[in-house]
Amino acid sequence: MSGRGRRWTTRRFRALLRHSGPTSLIFRRRLALMGGAILVGLAALAFAWVADEASEGFERIATRHRWLPLLITPLGFAGIAWITRRFAPFAGGSGIPQVIAATRLPEQIGARLVDLRTAMLKVLLTIAGLLVGASVGREGPTVQISAAILARVHALLQVPLRASVMVAGGAAGVAAAFNTPLAGISFAIEELAAAYEQRMTLLVITAVIISGMVSLGLAGDYVYFGAVAARLSLPSAMAVALFAGVLGGLSGGLFSRLALAAATSRNRFTDWTRAHPIRFAAACGVIVALIGVATGLTWGTSYAPARHLITGGQEPLWFAPAKFASTLATSISGIPGGIFAPSLATGAGFGNLLRWIFPNEQGSAVVLLGMVAYFTGVVRAPLTAVIIISETTGSRGFMLPLLGAALVADGAAQRICKERLYHGLSRAFHDRAKAAGPL
Repeated sequence: MSGRGRRWTTRRFRALLRHSGPTSLIFRRRLALMGGAILVGLAALAFAWVADEASEGFERIATRHRWLPLLITPLGFAGIAWITRRFAPFAGGSGIPQVIAATRLPEQIGARLVDLRTAMLKVLLTIAGLLVGASVGREGPTVQISAAILARVHALLQVPLRASVMVAGGAAGVAAAFNTPLAGISFAIEELAAAYEQRMTLLVITAVIISGMVSLGLAGDYVYFGAVAARLSLPSAMAVALFAGVLGGLSGGLFSRLALAAATSRNRFTDWTRAHPIRFAAACGVIVALIGVATGLTWGTSYAPARHLITGGQEPLWFAPAKFASTLATSISGIPGGIFAPSLATGAGFGNLLRWIFPNEQGSAVVLLGMVAYFTGVVRAPLTAVIIISETTGSRGFMLPLLGAALVADGAAQRICKERLYHGLSRAFHDRAKAAGPL
């Protein structure tokens, strides 16, 4: 009897080892997720540090030599566009559309769209864009490099690549880039997952928590824009949120419509831009340089003026339209770089315009409502917009007015642009990757 029991125990142990041991698929899948998430956190921190140094370096050059950007920005745009088209054709733009496209056919085109070599080159080109004054952010590229890291780790451990892996990688990238774990989860639900599966929940949350802990442990418990004590009375909050939602949603929707038109429309102008991409990139660089030289505020992410506005400072009323134009010109130029941070800065400028309309209300609160409204209008992800702004400013007690403005903005943006920006842009990457075939 005891012998049979021992044999049964040994047999069961061996079966358990095959099922969950170090060589099993379950063990390798868990190891790939946890190890990949740690690497995502480290990569996001390194990218953030280098990107900030690049942006500050260019601003020092532009301050000392005011007219030099009129030369180096257009030439830089042209050079970056040439390198992108020649060596990394799937690295252009934000990086979020590539991940969205990859989730649709992960086994066929996922490896091409979230290829680690392409993503690493995208990071370098985004840094190069900041070095020449482009109005770009690092958050979109962080999403692509994060998905690529997680995909590569899964491939090394011989774990099948699923859509949920790329969603989890992209979400972890957002969490680590902004130090906003809740925003990473909501971003996965609203933007990356076309059909949210319950099975994906644990993957996303696990990757976000691990990458967030790495970021938190190395960079500390920082708040991206600094803590803001925003408060409005209920009647004031309702009035400002409604006004900001309508105007911010229409403005953000206009940005999306123009960006999508440049990428997908067929007319004489877009035919010329596609036939002469390097010249067009240089022309966009001229626009960015002229705006930057004239204002001195629109280079890179424009983090400093945005933070100044959020914390109650003053900036010129023309900052919002200037940053809008600079970000749009950079976005349609075809060079790699995200629009998250520049859109947040534009939104802060839009909130500054609202302060002129509501002079008796708390300035920081009005700026935040304008910020969330414009950002929602661009990305059409109201929950993510609210959580990002509440987490990056420490204004969690102000979430209800922010949510009200975001929901109104989402509805207003649909009047201008029916299609969501990242999903519209993802179709082109999907078609190109499908035509190119698997790596």
